[in-house]
Amino acid sequence: MEKKPYSISIKELHAAGRDNIPKELQTDTHLIFNSPAALDFNSPGAQGFGVKRAGLSIPGSIMLLISPGCCGRNTAALKAPGKFGERFAYLLLDENDIVTGRHLTKIPAAIQLFVESRPEIPSAVMLCITCVDALLGTDMDRICRKAMETVHLPVLPCYMYALTRESHRPPMVAVRETVYSLLRPGKKQANAVNLLGFFAPLQEDTELYPLLRHTGLRHVRELSRCRNMEEYHELSRANFNLVLNPEARGAARWLEQNLGIPSVELTRLYQIDKIHTQYQILAMTLKTRIVDVSWFTDAQAVVNQFCRAHGKEVLAVGSRLNGNAFEIALAMVRYGLTVAEIYAEPTPYDYFYIKKLAKLSPKTRVYSNLSPTMLHYRSEGKGITLALGADACYYHPTAAHVPFNEEQQPFGYSGVKRLFNAMQSALEEAVRKEVRP
Repeated sequence: MEKKPYSISIKELHAAGRDNIPKELQTDTHLIFNSPAALDFNSPGAQGFGVKRAGLSIPGSIMLLISPGCCGRNTAALKAPGKFGERFAYLLLDENDIVTGRHLTKIPAAIQLFVESRPEIPSAVMLCITCVDALLGTDMDRICRKAMETVHLPVLPCYMYALTRESHRPPMVAVRETVYSLLRPGKKQANAVNLLGFFAPLQEDTELYPLLRHTGLRHVRELSRCRNMEEYHELSRANFNLVLNPEARGAARWLEQNLGIPSVELTRLYQIDKIHTQYQILAMTLKTRIVDVSWFTDAQAVVNQFCRAHGKEVLAVGSRLNGNAFEIALAMVRYGLTVAEIYAEPTPYDYFYIKKLAKLSPKTRVYSNLSPTMLHYRSEGKGITLALGADACYYHPTAAHVPFNEEQQPFGYSGVKRLFNAMQSALEEAVRKEVRP
């Protein structure tokens, strides 16, 4: 009997309901397939901004990683801009440490040695701990307080707990709160706004910057653009925060409760008409006017040109890309393209898109990157010609590839243009490869 990977049609997924997501699509109900297609999930430090890099978003901070060697081995690979790899030190745990917790008494002295080894005094020390201390029940707040008495610097906990990935406060949510926790109330600027959500800045060509400035917001600040602690503390002067990623909602709540900075949320979308609607809602919220006609028209022209030339392409959409897989799939279907497969684990929040997809493309099939049954996935005979997302590219080696997972983040109309231009370039490159001798 031929073994097949688990999949479900969008129509069936919608019929099941948001409160009855199949267990095969829930990552806390089965063993996880350690596939290269989902490398960033299985090892948050392996690529992109996992907990370790994210914890170093505070300018001038350093990090002590407290872990067994197996948890820390990939940290040496962090050689991205910002010299992250030079800002780490290790307190490696042996078997006795793991069983008894005796390493806890070593942490203050290890931090002191690390701080003294630095050419400049760091702004803060991040203590990154793993599932070992989660299982031991370590009180990291107490450990941090004791360490602060030793080094006279802020010491903050940074939890790399894979065990809490399915909780209401998973690691990437918690670390977003931590990196803002050194801010203190400041005198507010009516013309200042913070962009929350990403650990890398938005791409320079996004229209969000000029649109905000045209509303009178002269100071548009992002943590990722802070070069020093003086600029970091300027974040506390914002009139409001603009949340661009749902994982930053907890940080926004903390900033409102502790600094009195309210927040407004925008969703990253690839449906042009929805982007326009969202900007108009933002304008009403701010009691101002946003004129986005030129950006709307430019983006629509790029989409139309692509769809006229490549309307028969068959797409696979992954979740390892800068966007929501279900929203991007819906956008592509609404533009008249065919989406055959989606690789993503749906959440109840995705059912807004799933409902619409069920009407427009009911046969689209959904797979889980993390299901052990994906060992049996085969791309042959699928007819996929264009793969969006690093995971979709992995599954379809012969399709045109659009990883679309750069660190600088796309947003708004410019994000739509970037995606479709990347799709165009990928198809042109595929044609060139075919005609080469």
